[in-house]
Amino acid sequence: MLWIGPAAFPLNNLTRVEATKLKPERGVTFVRLLKWLAFTAVVYVFFMAATENEAEVAESGQPMFVLFLVGLIGYFVKVLVEPAKPILAVETAGGSLAVVTLPSVEQLRTIAGQIVHAINHPEAEFTAYVHELNNYNGPVFHQNGAQNTGIKL
Repeated sequence: MLWIGPAAFPLNNLTRVEATKLKPERGVTFVRLLKWLAFTAVVYVFFMAATENEAEVAESGQPMFVLFLVGLIGYFVKVLVEPAKPILAVETAGGSLAVVTLPSVEQLRTIAGQIVHAINHPEAEFTAYVHELNNYNGPVFHQNGAQNTGIKL
């Protein structure tokens, strides 16, 4: 049995064990930024059209929109420059997927090799404890097909 958090996976049911780096979808993130900028521009134009007095706009609306734009761009720049995260993906014949993260992909490749060795040699035993001191690299999550079945932080 392979235990990942509270989930147990029979070794003969595993179809894929892969240590790789999960790259952020930068193109999707950039398009999402452009959509939010367009939405903000439309709201700003409607706001400007609804207010007749220029001084009233400067007092109430412009600082709010500038602050929103700075926050929006800052958030998306942070997401765009985020590095790839090392993951160990374990998939079963039933379509379930468990993912574990660690700071180093080499550590995950070592664990993947131990899992593959245990599949090929059922009498073999190994133990690998993955301790996350911080949650920088994300949680362990369980996926069943396209449905997320739980998150362990």
